[in-house]
Amino acid sequence: MYAFTQHRPATVRQAASLLAKQEEAKLLAGGHTLIPTMKLRLAGPKHLIDLSKVEGLTGIEMRGRSLIVGAMTPHVEVQTSPVVKENFPALAELAGKIGDPAVRHRGTIGGSIANNDPNADYPAAALGLGATIITNKRRIPADEFFKGLFETALEPDEIITKVQFPKVNKAAYVKFPNPASRYALVGVFVSKRGSEIRVAVTGAGANGVFRVSAFEQALKKRFGVKSLEGLSVPADGMASDIHGSAEYRAHLIGVLARRAVAAAG
Repeated sequence: MYAFTQHRPATVRQAASLLAKQEEAKLLAGGHTLIPTMKLRLAGPKHLIDLSKVEGLTGIEMRGRSLIVGAMTPHVEVQTSPVVKENFPALAELAGKIGDPAVRHRGTIGGSIANNDPNADYPAAALGLGATIITNKRRIPADEFFKGLFETALEPDEIITKVQFPKVNKAAYVKFPNPASRYALVGVFVSKRGSEIRVAVTGAGANGVFRVSAFEQALKKRFGVKSLEGLSVPADGMASDIHGSAEYRAHLIGVLARRAVAAAG
């Protein structure tokens, strides 16, 4: 690990100021990606801005028909929150499937979404529920937030403060996990909110999380498993590695989408 200077701001404004002023600075949330990367010397930021002491970045609450989750809220709190379980059971279940207990107690929703790992679960939830990512500067719809592998719409001095999820009528998340890491080899999040249908896929796309418009259009006509019969996703554009070929991942998307619709229904 290369030498670095650690900063512990107390406010979002202080953190944003440090991020803008310090050369080669990185934000530290849960640290489950950044710290291992630094240990392997694959990254060497000169400054780490630790968000653990920043006020107002944790918490879960319902505001009207929206769930607000603070960016530094650990996965385990989303998993066990009575508010989330009652209003967004699919989100609570998703959080409970992330990694292992050590990861769930330390990792944060904001860190996961900002990192945008192509195999992470939360990007699928954000895109699958039509979430809004709230930063210290603006509100970004999930459809505009995820730009590619580990890429987002965040500006260099922008910090996620909250994530807002609109209430849906039905939702479910089903994933085929890597048995070692528990990352999604493929994960599918399905939701129904009035006439709006969303089907978001993580783990499979060569360019990261994405929506399947053909499945969404079919489910608009009738929200049921039979609506997806005969539909498939082309292997072009799917990731291919030692864990699964592009064709295998494309096949899994169809299988898991049908299971998610059944679970949601």
